Amino acid sequence: MKSPRQPAVRHGIPLRTIVPNAVTALALCSGLFGIRFGIGGEWEKAAIAIIIAAVLDGLDGRIARLLNGQSRFGAELDSLSDVTAFGVAPAIIIYLWVLQPLEPGSLLRREWIDWGWIAVLAHAACCALRLARFNANIDRKDQPHKSAGYLTGVPAPAGAGLIFLPLYWFIWTGDDSFRHPGLVAPWTALVAFLMISSLATYSWGSLRLRSGLRLGALVVIALVAAALASNPWPVLSIAGVLYLIVIPFSIMSYAKIRRQRATPAPAGSSAAE
Repeated sequence: MKSPRQPAVRHGIPLRTIVPNAVTALALCSGLFGIRFGIGGEWEKAAIAIIIAAVLDGLDGRIARLLNGQSRFGAELDSLSDVTAFGVAPAIIIYLWVLQPLEPGSLLRREWIDWGWIAVLAHAACCALRLARFNANIDRKDQPHKSAGYLTGVPAPAGAGLIFLPLYWFIWTGDDSFRHPGLVAPWTALVAFLMISSLATYSWGSLRLRSGLRLGALVVIALVAAALASNPWPVLSIAGVLYLIVIPFSIMSYAKIRRQRATPAPAGSSAAE
């Protein structure tokens, strides 16, 4: 008597896991292109390359969930891509843009290159530390910020956008005061601190939109997208400032949720349920 035929075992990696990883790899390559443009002094192209990397970084996770293609490999690749595209690449671009010595014989420039190099090192290192903290906690169930739909600190793509604010303003206005090392170096260090801070910041999961505002929000998004395509630098500058303004509100919002969690439930409520 013949034994029932066993189904053939399919070897290899499912295509649904390759697609999001390919998008992550494209984000990594876009960050490296930003470095290339920065070496050539093409600052607008360098900034656009990092923006494209941020867009791709926002898509890869959603594509993975849509295709049910999440994997540990993809999570690790995403972190490595983020360190390069939003930590190392922006730091090198800012360094080449303003913090490298323009006059090697000048004592002032030598002083600024020391502080400037420390600032960009802090940005790259803090981005790596932030992502290492995220990976270390990825399987932990006790994450108060995540359980409430918030992030801990400024995420890496937002940090890259914030570090470029002086560059955006310089391209937009042509004002050389935005290119002063005394402004750029401390600002770079501040953004590095925001990335590794324990501040609660909004994530997409923490934002809620009333049903009556849905159509209006779509119109606003379409207008912003059109403005970004036609004249990106004012839009990016305003977006960065608005993000900074929103941070105190996210901190207060999370503090309210934490107080609600700490408040004991009224007596008899569990019995009624």
